[in-house]
Parts: sequence; structure tokens; C-alpha cells
Amino acid sequence: MIEKKDLHLNFIKKEAQTGSFRGMRYLLQRKKEEGEDRLETVLWPEPLCFVKTPESEKQRQCFPLTDEGLEEAVAWLNREYETQRDRWTAAAGAFYTPDRQ
Repeated sequence: MIEKKDLHLNFIKKEAQTGSFRGMRYLLQRKKEEGEDRLETVLWPEPLCFVKTPESEKQRQCFPLTDEGLEEAVAWLNREYETQRDRWTAAAGAFYTPDRQ
């Protein structure tokens, strides 16, 4: 599972933070939305990087740029991992093993 302790809101306020979990890649970044700073969270399947992945394969969600918003983003990422587990497992291909944490 993705854990909040592995993500850093102060870093995200300045630079995008990326990561991956068992075939699911993700990006968290600050985004201006209607004049307000928000936490944009994007996920997509391996193996391609964010720039090379077609928009049609990305999912986006925005949250408040706060500690609570970061908790919501982590919960969303983990829910999406669970609900689309087959997609991520297929994307991970040969790199996936069930015991990999």
C-alpha cells in the first residue's frame, strides 16, 4: 500500500513527487485551480513515464493542498489500486511477484 509517510507535502508544494506501486505509477503536484492551490493526483499504468503515457490512460483527481488533502489523495490511490488490481498486475508484467511489497 501507498503510505502518507512516504509522501511529503512541503516537497509537493515546490516540485512534483512521483512513485509507483505494483504496476501503478502516480504523480502528486501543486496545481492552480480557479485561483486556488490544489493537490493534483494522477495515476497511470507502467511501464511508461508520465510524459510518454497517453492521456487516455491517466486518471486525475484533485484534493485540497493540505495534510488532510494528502491523506485523501493516498486513500484514493489505494482505492484505485484495489479496484483495478488486474490492470496494474498486467501492467507490471514480468516485474510483478505477489510477495513484492
